[in-house]
Amino acid sequence: MDGNWGFGFVVTEKATRMAIEKAKTNGVGAVTVYHQSHIGRLGDYPTMMAAEDMIGMITADSGAAPKHVAPFGGVARKLGTNPICIGMPSNLDGPVLMDMASSTVALGKIALARNRKEDIPLGWIVDKDGNPTTNPNDYFSGGAILPVGVDQAHKGYALSFMVEVFSGLLTGLGFGIDPEGRHNDGVFIAAFNLSHFREVDEFKKDMGEFVEYIKDSPPAAGFTEVLYPGEIEYNKEQERRRDGIFIEDETWGQLSDLMKSLNVEGEVGQP
Repeated sequence: MDGNWGFGFVVTEKATRMAIEKAKTNGVGAVTVYHQSHIGRLGDYPTMMAAEDMIGMITADSGAAPKHVAPFGGVARKLGTNPICIGMPSNLDGPVLMDMASSTVALGKIALARNRKEDIPLGWIVDKDGNPTTNPNDYFSGGAILPVGVDQAHKGYALSFMVEVFSGLLTGLGFGIDPEGRHNDGVFIAAFNLSHFREVDEFKKDMGEFVEYIKDSPPAAGFTEVLYPGEIEYNKEQERRRDGIFIEDETWGQLSDLMKSLNVEGEVGQP
């Protein structure tokens, strides 16, 4: 699908609904998208598919826009954070959802640490010379994010490589770096209709029992319980719906400046 440089949230939602409709008929539906703006949180789209009793998968990259991640064994930025998300239907309170970057960390967390004037964990980034660092400013001075995996980062790098193939090469978006390149989310979406594989209720029952089996593990030192993928995010969502979302002053200042530049303060309002 050519998104015609539309708003990524809208374009990818439409593509997801196309994949769902294809899977209703054929058991599996897949759609690729290019030429669109940022699609936001990947987890929204597999959640849509899970609501239709389908397993949902999505991968994304940023086209030829500036990159953030060094390949395993290298120091130059060659890859995006290249996220992948898979969601499963279940009868649990929260979604079973793996939503992760193939980099050690998403770029937004580094920017947040810089705004908060906090150090970041060792192993997240290297500076422009390839040296490990805990200073988030080193990333913005020519450093790079590392692939997920720390001393086993070849695994995260391989995952990132494959996400780039699905989201860039398979879509026809391409690869490489254009320093002036426009952010262009290439996306691969796949929906798997459970009813074409087995009884939906049986799958959901097994999913619940599998989660119970996993959570029955005694917690390791420093942990209170074992969580299933997506559970910590679901718990945090409930907490923030109840208590609100904290935004530090510098981040709010950046948002306020953006609202002023777009003349939308009246529509958005103040905190």
